[in-house]
Amino acid sequence: MASKENEELEEEGRKPRVKPIIEAADSLSLGISMVVAVLMGVGIGWLLKTLTGIGWLMWVGVFIGVAAAILNVYKAYSKQQKVFEELAKEPRYAIKKQLEDDDDDEDYGEKSY
Repeated sequence: MASKENEELEEEGRKPRVKPIIEAADSLSLGISMVVAVLMGVGIGWLLKTLTGIGWLMWVGVFIGVAAAILNVYKAYSKQQKVFEELAKEPRYAIKKQLEDDDDDEDYGEKSY
């Protein structure tokens, strides 16, 4: 009995520990990631401005932050689009196909009573 418990503990030790961390980071709110991207861009711009003394480099950093935020939105959209396409392939969610099949069965011509 003890050997079986040891085997289970060894299997848990072999499982990747990084994967849950990556999944947790990936599931962060999109709004939070956008704010963080813009703040990091502003930080980069401020750093460039203080190092070089050129004022417009601050705006370059802001632009980099906004571009990173837009990229985050695009990545989240494309990921959700892939999930939607996978769900659409499942038979229980194939409502569109069922509706098309039902439309073929109905006759919208003249009714003869």
